[in-house]
Amino acid sequence: MSGSRIYMDWNATAPLRTEAREAFLSALDQVGNPSSVHGEGRAVRALVESARRDVAALCGAQAASVTFTSGATEAANMVLTPDFRMGRTPLRIAKLYASAIEHPAVREGGRFAREDVCEVPVTAAGVVDCAALEALLAAHDRQAGLPMVAVMLANNETGIVQPIAEVAAIVRAHGGLLVVDAVQAAGRLPLSIEALGADFLIVSSHKIGGPKGAGALVARGEVMMPSALIHGGGQEKGHRSGTENAPALTGFGAAARVVAGNIDGRMAAIAALRDRLEAEMQSSAPDVVIHGRDVSRIGNTTYFTLPGLKAETGQIAFDLEGVALSAGSACSSGKVGQSHVLTAMGYDPRQGALRISIGEATTEAEIERCATVFAKVAARRRSTGKAA
Repeated sequence: MSGSRIYMDWNATAPLRTEAREAFLSALDQVGNPSSVHGEGRAVRALVESARRDVAALCGAQAASVTFTSGATEAANMVLTPDFRMGRTPLRIAKLYASAIEHPAVREGGRFAREDVCEVPVTAAGVVDCAALEALLAAHDRQAGLPMVAVMLANNETGIVQPIAEVAAIVRAHGGLLVVDAVQAAGRLPLSIEALGADFLIVSSHKIGGPKGAGALVARGEVMMPSALIHGGGQEKGHRSGTENAPALTGFGAAARVVAGNIDGRMAAIAALRDRLEAEMQSSAPDVVIHGRDVSRIGNTTYFTLPGLKAETGQIAFDLEGVALSAGSACSSGKVGQSHVLTAMGYDPRQGALRISIGEATTEAEIERCATVFAKVAARRRSTGKAA
């Protein structure tokens, strides 16, 4: 980023890591198709398979259980389907139960009919209501097919960490499948698909500092898999046809290797910066509402509401001061709308909230500057008696 601006929107996309850039550029020099059997093809295949091992290691999974996609949205649409196979045997999923705070890629229900998608509520603290999930699954008609449950590990807007192990126990007791969106958690929380009890994880390259245009669906095993979303030449063991994007995947693998290391130490330093910023925000504007502050959050995210300041107005005000942050999820072509996450938590979504998300490249000086800009925006709001 230029010296005149600071970037605090890592949850939308993380800056491209040096290691990922170098791996990507190196892979561009390889001419072969990874499905070709000649030497050039085998060289590119080796890059893809190395990346597969790196992504698998990040998720605590087996490399053979990683299916590469064009991103997390495609991975979600691939796995959210009524049609599965257990080996050669068809497996029917009757309904999808998705938490009310899921990313739109999951909330839309993938290939399920709209009437077969049920919403699981969350508490006012932004945590999935496990008692409500239990009741929904207890009422599920097993004769029609199995239930599928989708709950993200860390929310993209609030950063709130969900009780996935508890959710997994409930899902398992009712014979269901659990899909976990780990996009924001990857590299920020230790990941193990086995320890989480998930059947599938969804991860994305550009959220961890890899190139855009790459993602993965990670399965607990190889036996149970969804029907293919993209048909054609049968790449990715028939699960996802189309020539693999070897340069992007190579960069993805490089980023995965970097963020898999020293997660606890790296995130502790980031969380200290985040907490410092929040303390200064609270000092300059005591009425600021920091959503999810009293529950477990990933250490890089602050999601806040300044009473009297609309989210879109606030985002513009920060941008004009050289601070890049967001008004929630960056998934709607630049559109700032009402937050379904705030609605699910019981807040009035009309005012909205702003999200600051940082990373290991964020400096103390940037935190101080952001706090200064926040104080300026908050003071202008108070002096005018309306949104800045």
